[in-house]
Amino acid sequence: MDEKKNIPKRRYGGRNPKNDPAVFRYSISLNAEENARFLSLFEQSGMDVKAHFITACIFQKTIKTVKIDKAAMDYYMRLTTLYAQFRAVGVNYNQVVKLLYGHFSEKKAAAYLFKLEKQTAEMAALCQKIIRLTEEYETKHLKRNG
Repeated sequence: MDEKKNIPKRRYGGRNPKNDPAVFRYSISLNAEENARFLSLFEQSGMDVKAHFITACIFQKTIKTVKIDKAAMDYYMRLTTLYAQFRAVGVNYNQVVKLLYGHFSEKKAAAYLFKLEKQTAEMAALCQKIIRLTEEYETKHLKRNG
């Protein structure tokens, strides 16, 4: 009976053991320049764990690099905001036309509508210029791999 007391009971809590645990560890030393370069490459890779990045580099696995162009992101955000403003102007345009014909005589409404049409033509010309500049920006600065 004394032998049964010394046998440890099997525990069921905790993490399941791995089939092939990584138990071999290595250490490297880098100077400031090498460390800055390493961290830059690590950030470009988009990986979360430095150890996985190092093993991928050692065993020549493909490493994805993600470059984010801040200027292009800023341009895109401003263009999106401008588009939202143009939509708002379109909604307001429809409301103004309805109000003109609802509250004024037809002759007076037509006079105001003529002024509104001039402004709309200027806005359309501006919109065409924005489209041209956007296409020019995309061809010069946003090179697509395809």
